[in-house]
Amino acid sequence: MSGAVSLQKRIQQLKKAGADLPEVLYRTAKAATLRAVEAAQDATPPKAGTGRGPYIGENMITGELKAHWATDSKTEPMGGALSGGSTYVTVLANDMQYASYVNDGHRMDRHFVPGLYINDNGLLSFDPGAKTGLVVGTKTRYVKGEFMVDKAKEAYEKTCLDLLDKEIERLMR
Repeated sequence: MSGAVSLQKRIQQLKKAGADLPEVLYRTAKAATLRAVEAAQDATPPKAGTGRGPYIGENMITGELKAHWATDSKTEPMGGALSGGSTYVTVLANDMQYASYVNDGHRMDRHFVPGLYINDNGLLSFDPGAKTGLVVGTKTRYVKGEFMVDKAKEAYEKTCLDLLDKEIERLMR
């Protein structure tokens, strides 16, 4: 099947083939969302072999941001024929406060951050009660985004199309 064939066309083909459409769409939505979560995690720092200059924040190496894709997303499809509707909904989410900044990128205007310091391991640390701080934004004016959500959306769409193609082929035999 061609990748140019729309999702709606695939659904029409499944209806004609007599597929149990609600079950097929449920399985597809769940598998595609799981793949989207994996893609988001793969695109989220820390990533193998990458670094962000001489100083990288502790939160970027702990993997906490990466782990939140799995815990905050809702991969079990909601709605659909089971609840009288015709749409299944899943959610790709990351509730970490700084997730949007890592995803989209952000400006770094020169400013003083109280409590920000470089710890003994050479990592940026933040302690709001510390009697210290750093001026940031002096060398790096803009931090590029990782675009994790875009990569996850692409993985979701590709998985949906691939799974529906396989189901159509199976039904056509």
